[in-house]
Amino acid sequence: MSHVVVTGAEGFVGQVLVRRLLNDGLNGRPVRRLSLMDVRFAAPPADERVRQIEGSIADPAVRARAYDGAVDAVFHLASVPGGAAEKNYELGREINLDATLGLLEDLRAQAQPPRFVFASTIAVYGEHLPAEVDEHTLPNPGLSYGAHKLAGEYLVADATRKGWVQGCSLRLPGVVARPGEGVGMMSAFMSLLFWKLAAGEPLTVPVSREGVAWWISVGACVDNLLHAATVDPARLDPRRSYQMPVLRLTVGELVTALARRFGADREALVTYQPDPFIEKLFAAYPPLATPQALALGLVNDGDIQTLITRAMAD
Repeated sequence: MSHVVVTGAEGFVGQVLVRRLLNDGLNGRPVRRLSLMDVRFAAPPADERVRQIEGSIADPAVRARAYDGAVDAVFHLASVPGGAAEKNYELGREINLDATLGLLEDLRAQAQPPRFVFASTIAVYGEHLPAEVDEHTLPNPGLSYGAHKLAGEYLVADATRKGWVQGCSLRLPGVVARPGEGVGMMSAFMSLLFWKLAAGEPLTVPVSREGVAWWISVGACVDNLLHAATVDPARLDPRRSYQMPVLRLTVGELVTALARRFGADREALVTYQPDPFIEKLFAAYPPLATPQALALGLVNDGDIQTLITRAMAD
């Protein structure tokens, strides 16, 4: 792959993806040019292959700089997270929906359709879930964020049908362990559990100990993003959309496993103050069956200890 574009490159998943692309390439081929897009970057690039493009992906002039010349693959990770998108509908729609359409339409000018991997979300399912979710469960978003991401999946499939891209959308579950406080993210508690308990610090979580979530480490998440960009397009179904496989664990199971890793006293550091709305959205998940995704080569972490190791390694 000679030229790869990553939107949201300065984000949690984006930074890990960029490191993997620079170190390992894509499908065994080195990346010769990596165009990174985000609102801002903390530091200049340390690799001569990297070009940083600051600005909003809703701005066509910013996108044009990234798409200058032939593009082989695009990883579209940029988004306004659920809580922030609910507070500012216009910004959420501009970034999560309008910019996605813009990114796809811009690629019509490419001589060959590039691979296009879109980071969708389990928020497309909403809060009213059946007893089991499988790959035929109809989405029913409970947030504008989920509605816009679902629309993005349809846009990716339509752009693929038109021959603009070779697209694939992946629905991301709770990716851990994001550093920082997760401002604007109602699911921030999922990552804070890892870092606070590792450091021996108290934490109040807005869900119950019995709350059940779907989990994946950032390492396994990036494995799946890279695989989606290289799998034979003939193997993808017409929807071009897949749910990432997950580990389904209660919050209490994760806390106990973290206590085994970092010290038995860690369990007492967690205070549970369930917020019914957040519990519905992030800690009330039924069993999930993803045989098609697994057959395609997408993965979860395998077990809870591997989840912890990979979540904190990156």
